[in-house]
Formats: sequence, C-alpha cells, structure tokens
Amino acid sequence: MTQGDGDGDVRADGGRPDHPEPAPAWASPATPPGYVPVYAPVTQDLGTYDLGTYGPPTGQAWGAAPQETRPLTQAPQPTQPVWQQPEPPRRGRGRGSVVLVAALVALVVGLAGGFAGGLLADSARSRVVRDPGFSLPSPQTGSTQRASGTVPAVANGVLPSVVALQVSGGGEEGTGSGFVIDGGYILTNNHVVAAAADGDGDIRVVFQDGSQTKATIVGRDTSYDLAVVKADTGGRKALPLGDSAGVVVGDSVIAIGAPLGLQGTVTTGIVSALNRPVVAGDQSATSFINAIQTDAAINPGNSGGPLVDERGRVIGINSAIARAPGSGAGQAGNIGLGFAIPSNQARRTAEELIRTGKSVHPIVGVLLDQEYAGEGVRVSAGPQNGQDAVTRGGPADKAGVRPGDVILAVDGVPVTAPEELIVQVRAKAVGAQVVLTIRRDGRRQELTVTLAASDG
Repeated sequence: MTQGDGDGDVRADGGRPDHPEPAPAWASPATPPGYVPVYAPVTQDLGTYDLGTYGPPTGQAWGAAPQETRPLTQAPQPTQPVWQQPEPPRRGRGRGSVVLVAALVALVVGLAGGFAGGLLADSARSRVVRDPGFSLPSPQTGSTQRASGTVPAVANGVLPSVVALQVSGGGEEGTGSGFVIDGGYILTNNHVVAAAADGDGDIRVVFQDGSQTKATIVGRDTSYDLAVVKADTGGRKALPLGDSAGVVVGDSVIAIGAPLGLQGTVTTGIVSALNRPVVAGDQSATSFINAIQTDAAINPGNSGGPLVDERGRVIGINSAIARAPGSGAGQAGNIGLGFAIPSNQARRTAEELIRTGKSVHPIVGVLLDQEYAGEGVRVSAGPQNGQDAVTRGGPADKAGVRPGDVILAVDGVPVTAPEELIVQVRAKAVGAQVVLTIRRDGRRQELTVTLAASDG
C-alpha cells in the first residue's frame, strides 16, 4: 500500500477496497523540527589580527538562529467505525425536503448555542474577584557589597582606572581601551593610537564616570604593539602590573575594556595557553607577541585594555583575537581565542617609552632560511642581500652559531617557524641570556647567547 491524500487506503493500482475505512478528521502530528546549529565548523588554520579600533564589525551571521518549536496539539483518537450494509438510495422529492429541514435545524441550534455562550461569558465575568488592597511582601534589603576576590569586587576596583580612547586622524576614527599605569600615564596598544601619530590627530580619554580629557602620545612601539599616552587622569589610581611569569594555564582572568565602543564591559574566562606566538598587523606594522591566550570574550575595541587576575593585578594587555578563515577583519568577533601581551613585556616597554620615547629590541644576529621546512628553523647557509648569515661579532657569532645550523628551541621552548623564534627572542630583555638548542651535522648541542640591542 502507498499513503493516500487522506481519503483512505489506496492500492498500488489506484483502486479502493470494497469497504473503505472512513478517513479520520485529524492529521497525525508531525515530528517537531530539530535545532539548527549556530556555529560554523573551522576546517582551516586560524588567522590572527589586531583587535582593531574602527567601529563594530559588519555582523555577518555565523549560523542560523535556532528555529522555535511549538507544542503540537494532541490529536483526538478516532472512533471505531461501525460497519453496516449500505441501503439503496431513495428516490423522489422526499430527499430534498429532508436536507432542507436538517439545514434549518442546524441554523437554529447554532444561533441558540451562540446566545447561550454569550450569557455564560457574561456570567463568568460577573464572578471575577478583585482585591483592591492586595500587595506582595516587600523584598528584604539587599547589599551591593561583595567579598574580596570575587569578580564583582575586582571589577569595582579596576573599572575607575580603565579608559576608552577615542582616536581620530588621517581620515580615520576609532575606539580602543587603555588603563592608568602611573600618575598621568595611560598604557594602550600602538594600533589604537597610530592614526593620531602624525601630529594632526586627536586622542580623547573617556573615563568610567563619563568625564573626558585630551591626551598626547609619549611613545609607541610597532614591534611590541604598545604605546603610552599622557593625560590628566584626575588622581585615579594606577593599576598594579602583576608578574606574568607566575601565570599558569587555568588561572581565572577578567578582561575589561570598551568592545565595540561599549565602555566598562567586563568579561571573564581562564588562561587557555601560554607562550602562544602571535604575529599580528601587516608588513608595514607587524607586531610579535609571545602571548597569553584566553577564552575571556574580547572583541574589536578591547585593544589596550587590561587582562587582570583575581587580585586585580594586570597580567596582560588585550591585543589580538583569532578569526575564522574567510572572515574579513571587519567581520571578526570573539570566538574564544584572544591574546594578550604579557605584563612583564609591557612593563619593560612602557618604562623605555616613558624614559626615551622609544623601545629597544633584543636580537641574536642571524638570518633565517625562509625556504626551510624541516624541524626547527635553519640559519641561512650563506650571505643574503649583502648581509652575513651570522652577524660578525654579534650575539650568535660569539656563542658559536654557524651558517646552516638548525635552531630547535629557545630556553627549552620548541620553535618551528621563523616568526616563533623572533617572538621568543623579542619577549626577552636586552642583555638577557638565552639557551639555543641547535642541531649541526646531525648532533644536538646547547649554546648560551647574550642578547644585544638592535640598531634600528
């Protein structure tokens, strides 16, 4: 048998049984629709990009919203049909008279039913009981005080020192974040204030209470993506910089800033990973971050804002987020992969910018083979563009590094791409000693290198 259109069973040849079962006057309830997923699977490597400062993303949907499901009315059970021998059709004018009488009876019954229903409704309304003096008990007096170390307590202490930065210049406008580090100094990202760096721009500081003031750039560094601006902070306290070297995966963290211009936004999460090599920006303004990874929600506009621990100490500066393949920078938003510059790096750079207006970068003094695809990264076998593979008299040369050596790790942290080696070295201070694990002629050895300052 095949399913018919509601008139009864239909044989494969289109005929009907001699005694068809009357079709029920109801339809079987359909299966409720399922939920449509609201995520897009990631099948490629994730890219990273600066959190950006130029307005909210275009808002391309990641997936359809779940369809609403409605309860289905329980269908009545069909009654068992009574089978009887069909009577032969009657002939004559009596049949039309019966039909007319039945119609008149149905009309009278319908009118009477409607009138009776109206009377019943009026009667029900007249029995509604109201109590003009009724009131619910008043709520017990609450308190906005929270225990030390809780998210509300930390946020309450940190928020007054976190600012939104409204930046314009060069035909561009945008919003980022920052926070007070000492007196009138505010730390933020370089890409937040870059538009106003040519001197014809404007930087406006907006505090949590709505007050505003202007700021000027003290110094900025593209490679570290950090900048310091000076403004009248009205005596607001500086946020303490914690020791990012003491952070471990799983630590609870709180991100505060102005995502999409929404000032004073607080989100929470954990430290998802450490020493995550992140290269953000473009060829003209590339930054290298040995990042703290977090799943705390951060979005464009969080740039420059603090990532704090449970004691309100800044352990990172929110700087970049991952984006799904195929989504432009203007379409990217939080997907649980955010990256912050460690506070120890930020402290060194901020001090240098305040003292001299610029920051120095440590180097090892080697050129890397960009075509190498094996384990580690390989030092070029010979000169490139007039430069030696190993700078004569440089840190690597003094430590015994030779052209063609393969660098496998820095202080025990494996490196698998040239950018990772740069990030690991840039995370150190000038004058610091690092141990390079190298492979030469199939044998491993460790060399101690004292980092020097770059000329540029």
